[in-house]
Amino acid sequence: MKRNTAGRVLLYAGLIIAAAALLLPFYWMVSSSLKANNDVFTIPLKWVPDTFMWRNYGDIFAKSGMTTWLTNTLTLSVTVTLLQVLTGSFAAYGFSKVRFRGRNVLFLAYIATIAVPWQSYMIPQFILMSKLHLSNTLFSIIALQAFGAFGVFLMKQFYETIPEELSEAARLDGLSEYGIYWRIILPLSKPAIASLSLLTFVSTWNDYLGPLIYLRKPDLWTVQLGLRTFISQYNAEYALIMAGSVLSVLPIAIVFLFGQRYFVEGITSTGLKG
Repeated sequence: MKRNTAGRVLLYAGLIIAAAALLLPFYWMVSSSLKANNDVFTIPLKWVPDTFMWRNYGDIFAKSGMTTWLTNTLTLSVTVTLLQVLTGSFAAYGFSKVRFRGRNVLFLAYIATIAVPWQSYMIPQFILMSKLHLSNTLFSIIALQAFGAFGVFLMKQFYETIPEELSEAARLDGLSEYGIYWRIILPLSKPAIASLSLLTFVSTWNDYLGPLIYLRKPDLWTVQLGLRTFISQYNAEYALIMAGSVLSVLPIAIVFLFGQRYFVEGITSTGLKG
């Protein structure tokens, strides 16, 4: 009993140290965003500001297009997330619950696209978007990211854990495949939907290369592009740069905080079968 207790104490101590090491850079970023510029890189390091400079957050909005950047990023992230959840869950239903010839081969071929790096086909995509006159618009990013093989794989793995008897009973009652998907399968898939939503939202929010290629107008920039431009213009304004970094990370932290339980449950469930 004492050995188990000692082992548990050591385990919790190790987890606390690891969590502190992961959170330390974030804390330093938040602390630096509330300092004066001269206090950010002082030696010895000040973990708590002498004076909290809350006006840094007002200055970052005044000196940059932060409002526009956050609005564009939020628009892209929410729209892409909704579309990926819709298309991914619908395609996954067909691959997991509808029987048709060549289903497994088609699914493997579609999932195999995950192994193809985006850099290998981003030039043909850019040429296509340019010829369709969609380049330099938010819709170009939305159109390219509305479908994702990973979302189909994640949702299919979860659908495999739902008993087939539910679908068969619904078919006997006269419910169509669309009805089964919308009224039975989808409501049971909240953990998987939460996991896919969180992963897609974070990926789209943090995307830098896609917006860099397609969004050239300043009023279309995302927060990642905007902050990079701001750093090049105000490379000595360390406190403002940290304030902008906090604003770029804060929505991700909030989304993960509220969706953590569903995210863990969805990841665990999708690994049970398949």
